[in-house]
Amino acid sequence: MRLTEFHERVTLRFGAAYGASVLTDHVLSGFDGRTAAQAIEDGVDPRDVWRALCVDFDVPREQW
Repeated sequence: MRLTEFHERVTLRFGAAYGASVLTDHVLSGFDGRTAAQAIEDGVDPRDVWRALCVDFDVPREQW
């Protein structure tokens, strides 16, 4: 997944303002205390970060 697609999915799912907050404020399960933004900055594949967000926020599987 490209980073632009990742950001599009976050915006579509959470909205622009809340999505930005989710990326910087929510600590992901299983990512050593990192937020989505920190994980992306550390080089984690955006697809893995998106899946972690989906799990944490109970996003329906067909939207992953």
